[in-house]
Amino acid sequence: MRPLIIAFDGPAASGKGTLASVIAVDYGLPFLDTGLLYRAAGYLAHVRDIDPALAASLIDAEVLADDALRGREAGERASRVAAIPEVRAALFKYQQDFAGQASGAVLDGRDIGTVIAPHAVVKLFVTARPEVRAHRRWLQLVKLNPALTEAEVLEDIRIRDERDSSRSSAPLEMAKDALLLDTSDLGIDAAIATARSLVKSRL
Repeated sequence: MRPLIIAFDGPAASGKGTLASVIAVDYGLPFLDTGLLYRAAGYLAHVRDIDPALAASLIDAEVLADDALRGREAGERASRVAAIPEVRAALFKYQQDFAGQASGAVLDGRDIGTVIAPHAVVKLFVTARPEVRAHRRWLQLVKLNPALTEAEVLEDIRIRDERDSSRSSAPLEMAKDALLLDTSDLGIDAAIATARSLVKSRL
């Protein structure tokens, strides 16, 4: 029996990370938020003033635990460095090794089902309307930056969507055998229930 690999892909603030972490607990599988790797690469490149590809090779558990990776700036830097082929190459093995564990794994990102683990048993593509995603992200970020407007976050979301979808290296796209989950009009409980049902339907 092949390892149970579950891939969650989709644009920023679609809810894929939350859903993926719940499914990982459900099935007792290790979970990797691959977006955090790119946030870390962008963050290290900035604070150490080094090449992003070199920064990607220096990521460790301590770096991934830094709260600075959760902010708006880290997200913007992540989207920029993710478009660099050398950065993607540096993080490719890390992600593939994680996906290749004997136990199986749950990963969320932009190219899990298409590039990192195209052989995943279950693939979900989680999305939502840009305005909905911007509102969700604003609710998270405004706690840290009360001056931040929802319009600013929406513009960030649109720029990141365009950059992620148009990059030459592993662009954001839905795998042909993925199941679509649009969370635009779903509360968190309904989204989790739907994700569980979709995963179960592939098992």
